[in-house]
Amino acid sequence: MEKKLDIQQFKGQFRLPKCAIPKRYDLTLKPDLSACTFSGSVQVDLSIDKVTNFLVLNSLDQQIHHVSFTDSENKKYCPSDVVLEADDEILVLVFDDALPTGDGVLWISFSGVLNDHFVGLYRGTYVDGGVKKNMACTQFEPADARRCFPCWDEPALKATFKVTVEVPSELTALSNMPAIQETVNGHLKTVYFEESSTMSTYLVAVVVGLFDHIEYTTASGIKVRAYCPVGKAHQGKFALDIAVKSLDLFTEYFSMPYPLPKLDMVGVPDFSGGAMENYGLITFRDNEFLYDELHTGASRKQWITIVVTHEVAHQWFGNLVTMEWWTDLWLNEGFATWISNLATDRLFPEWNIWTQFVQDTTRGLSLDALEQSHPIEVEVHHARSVVEIFDAISYEKGSAVIRMLQSYLGADIFQRSLSAYMKRYAGKNTKTEDLWSVLSEESGIQVNSMMDTWTKQKGYPVISVKSNDNTLEFEQSQFLSSGSFGDGQWIVPISLCLGSYNRTKSFFLETQVRTVDISELLYSSDSNLSPSKGNDEGKCKEHSWFKVNIEQTGFYRVKYDDKLAAQLRKAIEENCLLEADKFGVLDDTFALCEACQLPFSSLLSLMDVYRKEFDYIVLSRLIKVCYDVAHISSDSFPNSVNELKQFFINLLLFSAEKLGWESVSEESHLNKLMRKEVLMALATFGHSETHKEAMNRFQASLDDRNSRLLSADTKQAAYIAVMRNSCSTNRTGYDSLLKLYRESDEGQEKEHILRSLASSSDPSIVLEVLNLLLSDEIPDQDSLYLLSGISSEAHETAWSWLKENWDLISSKSGFGMQPTWYIRRIVSPLSTLEEADEVEAFFASRLKPTFTMTLKQSIEKIRIKARWVESIKQEQSLPELIKSLACRE
Repeated sequence: MEKKLDIQQFKGQFRLPKCAIPKRYDLTLKPDLSACTFSGSVQVDLSIDKVTNFLVLNSLDQQIHHVSFTDSENKKYCPSDVVLEADDEILVLVFDDALPTGDGVLWISFSGVLNDHFVGLYRGTYVDGGVKKNMACTQFEPADARRCFPCWDEPALKATFKVTVEVPSELTALSNMPAIQETVNGHLKTVYFEESSTMSTYLVAVVVGLFDHIEYTTASGIKVRAYCPVGKAHQGKFALDIAVKSLDLFTEYFSMPYPLPKLDMVGVPDFSGGAMENYGLITFRDNEFLYDELHTGASRKQWITIVVTHEVAHQWFGNLVTMEWWTDLWLNEGFATWISNLATDRLFPEWNIWTQFVQDTTRGLSLDALEQSHPIEVEVHHARSVVEIFDAISYEKGSAVIRMLQSYLGADIFQRSLSAYMKRYAGKNTKTEDLWSVLSEESGIQVNSMMDTWTKQKGYPVISVKSNDNTLEFEQSQFLSSGSFGDGQWIVPISLCLGSYNRTKSFFLETQVRTVDISELLYSSDSNLSPSKGNDEGKCKEHSWFKVNIEQTGFYRVKYDDKLAAQLRKAIEENCLLEADKFGVLDDTFALCEACQLPFSSLLSLMDVYRKEFDYIVLSRLIKVCYDVAHISSDSFPNSVNELKQFFINLLLFSAEKLGWESVSEESHLNKLMRKEVLMALATFGHSETHKEAMNRFQASLDDRNSRLLSADTKQAAYIAVMRNSCSTNRTGYDSLLKLYRESDEGQEKEHILRSLASSSDPSIVLEVLNLLLSDEIPDQDSLYLLSGISSEAHETAWSWLKENWDLISSKSGFGMQPTWYIRRIVSPLSTLEEADEVEAFFASRLKPTFTMTLKQSIEKIRIKARWVESIKQEQSLPELIKSLACRE
């Protein structure tokens, strides 16, 4: 009874006790792909720091068969009790005789089930000769190595791993390290892998399946391989090329070679995320790995590049140097996001990736404007809640504040600092303070005093700017989309220019209010515009406008007084601003309007200035604003929605006519991106000529499957047009598209269709589409594609469907990220206070740690929209303004 009581001390703890530290794992796994089970054993070399009667490690969803411990004197101990605590995800081993300090070896045999939820060691499928067969794959991040084998499943508890697997002899077995021996015994073979470098448990990986592969050996002798579905090895060539170049780039950037003898990449058909940076064995969702000219559009080509460079960067930032605990997840993800953009820019400078980076920053700004946001350094307790912080704060805000810091310190100092950081902490774990310390040492600047304001508190400021003769007044306050007042204060790096990108000033706003003298800018004799910045020089009058936050390098919003805002609108109209700054003015205006700090009419008037826009990122942001405005308008003034859509169509016709449907020879990458988004928007807003052309091209493609009338960049626009013309009384287009989905064996083609199927304006069709998610026809990991395309007319229908089917969805989705997809895509778009209350009541008894924060954020978003709707309704002159805007050619 006494020992039973003692076990209670380990319950409810979010970290393991540190009395025993693992140094080495010898792991054997035997997956049975027919029975969908696995068995195995693990031998763990331990260092015991103090005499103990307990060993506590992580284990979940396993059966434990045999356990023993052998100390350094070769004395064997068998536990008197083996306790699996499922709620705490721990295995407690109770020994009557205390285990002595020093080294020892723990041996455990175990078994489990190959689950269907894409976590731990799970079952996937592949097609071989038209027959669907089983494969096995691991996904351990953040806390699911414990589902595969008993272990100390915390990132700081690094060890080496020697992996052995027994698999069907015809299949390929991969792990983190190269295979050093294979022995065949009938229809099975045993594959022995080289012992790994020191690493965290979440980075251990095993893949078993049937693949073709291509490979390349770098000048330094690193073998890089791309494993693809049988017959598709050529589609791995692009990712392989990017990986090889990235290895060289990061080796040079960090002044440290890639630490392993090989790097494998494998495309997995069943995979919940986009990719996973397992040390030496990166796993990818097929669609985000395979590339071919016919089915892969420009946006996916760019995304594959970013994903591959992101995961290769993790081999240094995350794998070699790892965060101590999930609180510092952003050290992994923020840095990998930032440096993947750096690498992509080096590989494809014509893509203007740093200009596109402002789109990522906006996602961070949007989430961080919620009261239910969280700091970059966020306290993590329950292991199951870690999945929620793989979000726009850890990735996009994290990378944005890194870029802000690099801009302040300078690229050379920043790179030198990161190189020193890598050398100092290689093979170790770190906290955010360790990085700030190295940066401070190398730069001579106390980095932590500024950066703590950005990483330890949530949110960010809006900088209000007022002009007064020769001065500008700057005031910071926390920006919240809800309109509430926050008490945050930041050390803000302010940059501004006056009438020219040659007339600039930078300073820190460290207090709430600061008045800045701008006489030197006003009366400077230098009025020449930089030849590389600014567009229409002749029209840009000196001293005619101020732009704060040059090229959006700072993570904050700017609110101008009426005079300055009017001057900026004129500057945009005369094409004086760079793309990132045109983007920033529109983005900030939308956010301020949503927070009811600016009238809706001011947003519409600003949008009208962008009629002749032909810069990709600006047009992309304009389109997204159009979608959001159309959605909010259907609740605030429904009688004007059709005129509003006509206004949006008029805004986009200039670019649509320049782009057309066909790509031209030597066309830029950015024009291809732009064509896709413009045509999709025109199809969504019901432009009759776009619908007619789309339907003709779609029919021609059905009649001749070899037709090239629809490219990878225009297919989705055509499919949206097909669905916008489909309804319960005219199902022809929908039935044809669904048939095309069922017949296609190309993952990216299937994705195009899924993203379009729910875009019908007829809720009954959308309901039918949603029901496909309850069947086995759409793989669980592909539900995200379908959910992303639900039409605004069907949001209430989707919510009713979700309530009715939540229990089934929840059990089908298991323990991964899928429930958050449903909440973000179906709950977040709702827009009344009654719906917010209804959502809250519905989930009150259904909360789980995996989506608690996501749900709170979604409910807050509903309340924000409801408040905005009521504010818009007060603007009585809006219908007349919309009518006049719709009539303008």
